[in-house]
Amino acid sequence: MMTIETTRFGQVEVDEAKLIVFPRGLLGFPLQKHYALVQTGANSAFYWLQAVDRPELAFVVTDPRLFLADYKVPAKGEDLKQLDLEGADEAQLFVIVNKVEGVLTGNLQGPLVINATTRVGKQLVLSDKRYSTRYPLMQLPAATIAVASLSA
Repeated sequence: MMTIETTRFGQVEVDEAKLIVFPRGLLGFPLQKHYALVQTGANSAFYWLQAVDRPELAFVVTDPRLFLADYKVPAKGEDLKQLDLEGADEAQLFVIVNKVEGVLTGNLQGPLVINATTRVGKQLVLSDKRYSTRYPLMQLPAATIAVASLSA
């Protein structure tokens, strides 16, 4: 186990064996390669992808198939090879979530594909125009929006 500093949760204990490595980083953060997946609640569909050595850098992520059952990542052979995957079905899949005017959106054009065994991941950039970078996942309850706007 190791302790990482976060600006949202203070110190968090994480299993080093479960760290995720993005050899090329994420879009906009090419030098940040090591992340921990922090669960937000026992039954939550959302996680924090927390940078190991940058306390302020974290992304909310979720499995997009929980909201869009037919979402498929047309991964190229070279992407699968880089992740040492036989097929996309062997991977964990996440998208980065944002809040836009009371709606949680997912970046379906930039999915995170992670080899569940080796914990090596890659952010893909899809050219499929069916998906957007701000695909609506769910409407937030009105009370949540009011509280969020008061604390902003």
